[in-house]
Amino acid sequence: MAQRSIQGRARTRVAIGVGSLLLVAALLAGACSGSASSPLISGLGAPLSGQGAAPAAMPSAAASISDEATGSGKGGVTPTGGGTAPDGSGPLIVRTGQLDLQVADLDASIRAATSAVTAVGGYVAGSHRSGDADKASGSVMFRIPAARWTDALDALRKLGTKVLGEQTSSQEVTTQVVDLGARLANLRVTETALQAIMEKATKIPDVLAVQEQLTGVRQQIEELTAQKQTLENQAALATLTVNFTPPPAVAVTQVREGWDPAREVDQAAAALVGLGQGLAGAGIWLLVVWLPILLVVGLLALVAIMVVRRIRRAALPPTPMPPVAEA
Repeated sequence: MAQRSIQGRARTRVAIGVGSLLLVAALLAGACSGSASSPLISGLGAPLSGQGAAPAAMPSAAASISDEATGSGKGGVTPTGGGTAPDGSGPLIVRTGQLDLQVADLDASIRAATSAVTAVGGYVAGSHRSGDADKASGSVMFRIPAARWTDALDALRKLGTKVLGEQTSSQEVTTQVVDLGARLANLRVTETALQAIMEKATKIPDVLAVQEQLTGVRQQIEELTAQKQTLENQAALATLTVNFTPPPAVAVTQVREGWDPAREVDQAAAALVGLGQGLAGAGIWLLVVWLPILLVVGLLALVAIMVVRRIRRAALPPTPMPPVAEA
């Protein structure tokens, strides 16, 4: 029922597109043929005098394109990227996932994973490596045929000493692909009609107007075709990112093996000597530079205090002498 509904909607889109095309073509012909002597076609089904019924084959072309878009023709919509066609053989599903593995040997595990994916028809789409020696870790992106997705996951899980994490997701794009196919069919019908109008146009303004419309239609066809092929390719080849990391025990062993007591003593002694040198340098600067400056500043401050005291004493009124008692 869902497949019939999708095909019914596609047929409806094609029918609406064809009707819109007839209206646009009639308006273009009416606008460009300002007089009865204009050579531009006045309708899709009306031939010019002396040229026969050139666009008579257009209905059959439109019908064939419509059948191709809705899946009622030969084989329905056949994805160019190799995905599953929405003609009853199965939906188009875009699968993505991430697998985190703990491995003992990074290089050997990556080689084994690449061989396992290649065996099911996939390939490496990208990789990343960080760290050095036994501390290194890596990440590889694989493109895997959708039909062998489960087989590839089972084979990759067995390569690690432990599966640290796994997540997958899927998105059905069948409706989007069918919709793009119907829109492409409408645009191709429009392109065919505009080409027929172009052949019958003799005036330069008519030719330029039709050429502008034809360029826009072809640009839309290219954009929609690219979108449709991208979805089909994503549905045909799933994307799986596998992260390879060393076990924690290996990292602890490396830290213990790299610890040297003598080197730690030397580093501590060097730090102590550096601290002593810093303190000694500060003392030298204090004695040579700051101590004379502080002495001069202190002397000036003492002189200023003495001057201020004398000025204050001079400003005070004289103290009256007490009366002398008579004998």
